[in-house]
Amino acid sequence: MSDDNPRDFWETRYADSDRVWSGRVNATMSSLVADLPAGRALDLGCGEGGDVLWLAKQGWQAFGVDISETAVLRARTHAEQEGLGGGSAEFLAANLPEGMPEGPFDLITASFLQSPVALDRRKILRAAADRVSVGGHLVLVSHATAPPWAEHNHGPAEMPTLGGDLAALEPRKAWEVEVGEVRHRNVVGPHGEDAMLEDLVIVARKL
Repeated sequence: MSDDNPRDFWETRYADSDRVWSGRVNATMSSLVADLPAGRALDLGCGEGGDVLWLAKQGWQAFGVDISETAVLRARTHAEQEGLGGGSAEFLAANLPEGMPEGPFDLITASFLQSPVALDRRKILRAAADRVSVGGHLVLVSHATAPPWAEHNHGPAEMPTLGGDLAALEPRKAWEVEVGEVRHRNVVGPHGEDAMLEDLVIVARKL
C-alpha cells in the first residue's frame, strides 16, 4: 500500500477530473435497501454523492462523508441542483473514522470504500457498526477482486474478505448477517471491453 497522504491523494484524484463517478446510485446497494423503511442514513466515502442523493429521494435523512473537499463540494452542488435541501442530503469532508458523525443511524452504507493509500478499513467499520441503531442495517458493497482495467495507482490495494469485514461486527452475536456473499456482474469497461466483476456484498442487521 502506498504511503501517500490519503487526503492529498484523493483530493488530487477528484481535482484532476470534472467528474470521477457516473452520479448514479450503486445498483447493488439500492436493490438491497429499497424495501427498508426510511430513516437516518450515513454513506461512508460518499464521493460525489450519488448514493446519498438517491437515499434522500427515497425519503431518508441522508448524510455523506468523504475525505476529499472537492468531492464534497460537488456533492453539495448536485444536491442543490436536485432540490434536496433542508437536511435531506448533507455532506461532510472529514477523515474516517475520526470525523464520522455521531449516531445512531438506521442505515450505514459503503460502496467500494477501498483505497490504494492508507485506509484502516477495520477501524472504520467498527466505528460504523457502533453507530448503527438496534434494528438498523450495515450495507457494504466492495470489490472482491480488482477490475481488470484498474490503474495501479487508482485501484484498490487490498481486497476485503467476508471474514475480515464480519470481524468488525462486535459483539458478533449482536448481529444477524442477512447477506454475506461474493456476487458476479457483467460490465462494459472504460474502453468498451466486456468483463465480469466480483463484488463482496454484506447486509447485516443489529439485533
